[in-house]
Amino acid sequence: MRYLVLIYGEEPTSPPSPAQIAEIGAAYGAYTAMLRDRRAFVDGDELQPTSTATTIRVRDGQTLITDGPFAETKEALGGFYMIEAADLDAAIELAGACTGASWGSIEVRPIRDQSGG
Repeated sequence: MRYLVLIYGEEPTSPPSPAQIAEIGAAYGAYTAMLRDRRAFVDGDELQPTSTATTIRVRDGQTLITDGPFAETKEALGGFYMIEAADLDAAIELAGACTGASWGSIEVRPIRDQSGG
């Protein structure tokens, strides 16, 4: 079964140093390699900051467009992995090893099977 591992954290108020970027990049690289080794990796990526987001709503036939995220929140969605796991327990185990869990929060959500099978 496929799951999304959603990575939430506080957005930095200033750019990270090159050393911090290297350290975080290495940690996520190791996590991605572990997922690949376990044949659990499907996809994943980092998202641009919430300041680049656009929220779209359609109400009464009118399209409303707002710059930025829909909700004010302390933690923002910063990236994701799509993984393959036997069940929720296995997905939780894999998600718990995600680098972002050490400073933010990780949401694990099953992907609905639309194949009808």
